Amino acid sequence: MDYSNCIYLNSDYETLTESQFHKEKFRLQKELLKLQEWMLEHKKKLVIVFEGRDAAGKGAAIRRISEHLMTTHFRVVELGIPTSKQNNNWLKTYEKYFPKEGEIVFFDRSWYSRALIQPTMKYCTKNQYKYFMTNVVDWEKKMVEKGVTIIKFYLSININTQVQRFEIRRNHDLKYWKLSTNDIESLDHWEDYTKYKEKMFKKTSWEGAPWVIMNANNKLIAQLNSIRYVLRTIDYEGKKDLKPRSWTMDEDNRSLMFLDVQFDNLSEEQYVLLSRIKQYL
Repeated sequence: MDYSNCIYLNSDYETLTESQFHKEKFRLQKELLKLQEWMLEHKKKLVIVFEGRDAAGKGAAIRRISEHLMTTHFRVVELGIPTSKQNNNWLKTYEKYFPKEGEIVFFDRSWYSRALIQPTMKYCTKNQYKYFMTNVVDWEKKMVEKGVTIIKFYLSININTQVQRFEIRRNHDLKYWKLSTNDIESLDHWEDYTKYKEKMFKKTSWEGAPWVIMNANNKLIAQLNSIRYVLRTIDYEGKKDLKPRSWTMDEDNRSLMFLDVQFDNLSEEQYVLLSRIKQYL
């Protein structure tokens, strides 16, 4: 399959301790504020799309990017179950949510639901799917011509990671509500979804808005990678060196918060085990 217009985002991190993650996050989030201030000054418009399978970490990545931004200048759009009117005016529906000058809009699932989950689960007709695939790139080009920068992330996870995250949600006192019947049913359609995903990458990735595909089996590392990509993509004023720091494992870094409990003075083996479990939350 030809994905020549896609970007495979290689991670800048092999692994991170809890302490290292928060230090990197703080450093990158300061740059995000600088980017936002530049956008306001120059009246720029930015759309950031997050797509991926259920439990890929889309919402968590958006929260990580936006948690310290100026709240009046960004929005998160999560359409939910579309109405019949929205279904029949799909691109126009999403166009209404696009940013004003100086604004960032995050899409937790986007118009690309019509290329992924809708045809997989038979939520749209074949004609609706074909119309979308034929017209979406031209529509995006029109949005870019109007001054909108579009960044499209696809968070890729394997089936074992998805199953593990579903099980954690099922048994978590505060997250059980995130697991729906549709989530479980989607496991039976893994291969169908994969076929539609591959068609989407081939047909809808273009130079002005390529698909950025990243491994999201480790949520925390994927979050940092997505922030760094946004910062690298936009040429804002005062940008600092975004290369990741060199880290070494030491006892001071072997502490983490897990299920609302602070664990300190962990051995390296204990730390690695809890970190691996935590990435699925």
